[in-house]
Amino acid sequence: MLEKIPPRERRDLLIAWLAISIAFTLIFVKGANISGLLFFFALSLITVGVAFVLHELAHKFAAMRCGYWAEFKKDNLMLLVAVVMAAFVGVVFAAPGATYVYGNATRAENGRISAAGPITNLVLCIPFAALMLLGGGLLTVVGLVGLRVNAMIATFNMLPVSVLDGRKILAWNTAAFAVLMAASAGILIWSFF
Repeated sequence: MLEKIPPRERRDLLIAWLAISIAFTLIFVKGANISGLLFFFALSLITVGVAFVLHELAHKFAAMRCGYWAEFKKDNLMLLVAVVMAAFVGVVFAAPGATYVYGNATRAENGRISAAGPITNLVLCIPFAALMLLGGGLLTVVGLVGLRVNAMIATFNMLPVSVLDGRKILAWNTAAFAVLMAASAGILIWSFF
């Protein structure tokens, strides 16, 4: 599988992973000392990193299953915006790049390729919810953050605007859009209770 991810794409994924992990760390720390900063950075690498990388790879491999080449490309400006907004506003607007599909995908193929990312995040909510509910102590924190981050990424990507997944899913299948949006938003709301 690694051979299907060229070195440039691996580098872009790694840089984007680090940048959004830094952005999330900045909103988690809130006056923490160095050990707290390191803890939240490690937590972000695990939770945000897994959520982000698997979301993008899901798009890539869904496209490849349909017979198209696809690659993630980072967006340096948006990576900078994510870190700066987290540092100064306390909000993460994470659009670190996108997975580009090369070829003329049909509306249905484009919808299924787009749905692969949010579905991956929803599936990742399951083990993180189990950690949150059953883990205890540090594992509960990891579970809660992982659950919330995956639900946030899925919900954000399901917005039916611009180049986000939701617009392409809605154009393909209204019922699939409604189910994915309801599940994403529902889990996100639940994670706050």
